Amino acid sequence: MRMRPLSLTLTVAGVLLRLVPHPPNFTPVGATALYGGARLKGWQAYVIPLLIMAVTDPLLGAIYGFAPFSRMTPIIYGCFLLSVLIGRTLRASESVPRIAAATFLGSLQFYIITNGMIWMRSTRLYAHTLDGLMACYVAALPFFGRTLAGDFFYATALFGLHAWLSRKAFPAEVAA
Repeated sequence: MRMRPLSLTLTVAGVLLRLVPHPPNFTPVGATALYGGARLKGWQAYVIPLLIMAVTDPLLGAIYGFAPFSRMTPIIYGCFLLSVLIGRTLRASESVPRIAAATFLGSLQFYIITNGMIWMRSTRLYAHTLDGLMACYVAALPFFGRTLAGDFFYATALFGLHAWLSRKAFPAEVAA
């Protein structure tokens, strides 16, 4: 399987950008998983973003003083794998509306799944009723807004840089 240096470089750079200080939930990870799914080949699309996350999580834990892995880590990583899967639908596309729709879908599935799990695992915050679930989702709306903004910002940067650089410096990596 042929390596795609531009796609690999942008994927690695995207995940490493999470080490740069940023507003809460305004991170490149969701967009990078989507981009990796769209532009990396085969197994690389799934393994490389998760491997870089697994390496940077302990670094972030050391920098900010929190445990790098929690019981939510498998759920979070699973959501990023779903974003890779969503990105696979963009492999031969440079369509801005399709990329935007995939970006929104990736953000939405992350919001629904992670907050659903928070509600399910909560023993004190939310009642295990429909009202409790709705309260959990409502409380998470500000986080969803920042996640959505970060995903759109970074997806625009990654897909835009890829489109521009693939025409200028890496013509073999035009979406196909």
